[in-house]
Amino acid sequence: MPAIGTSQCDKEEHVMSRKLYVGNLPYEVGETELHELFGRAGSVESVNVMRDQATGRARGFAFVEMSTDEEAQQAITALNGTQVGGRNLTVNEARPKPERSGGGFGGGQRRRDPRW
Repeated sequence: MPAIGTSQCDKEEHVMSRKLYVGNLPYEVGETELHELFGRAGSVESVNVMRDQATGRARGFAFVEMSTDEEAQQAITALNGTQVGGRNLTVNEARPKPERSGGGFGGGQRRRDPRW
């Protein structure tokens, strides 16, 4: 029987993710530069600089996936607060995207009967 206060959910929260959020990026930094930078901390699986859909301009943040949990932790330790292009990077574990609620169409407006 598990001890009081410990559950499967509690144990899963302590598992490090290999996917990292990289924020406060200069807009001119691209995938290649980030791949090289994070490659100093370990083997990089993927780099995805987030871009505006309409203009293609970088949005100032990216996601980097490392090969192992240990390399991800090394990258956070080594690169969080590092200055790139005059900006201090924010590097931490990426959190799952929150689910959106609501249905759109103006947020719950009721349908009115026509006035004729």
